[in-house]
Amino acid sequence: MSFNLALLDAKEKNKIELDKQASFIVWKMKQAKAGPEAISSQLKTIRSEEEREWFQSSVDKYKRVMGVL
Repeated sequence: MSFNLALLDAKEKNKIELDKQASFIVWKMKQAKAGPEAISSQLKTIRSEEEREWFQSSVDKYKRVMGVL
């Protein structure tokens, strides 16, 4: 089954983008190319509390999946 992401509303597109950013930051941490400060730095750029919570939950999810402490 395929989905056309272009048809999603702006809020859903942003959630996907935040999830991708969280995945990338955790991957960089696993590769020792970034530290935990990368997460806090990214959190400071997010204005909405709801989006910050979404980003943090995505970070937590990818930390579990990738085995990053």
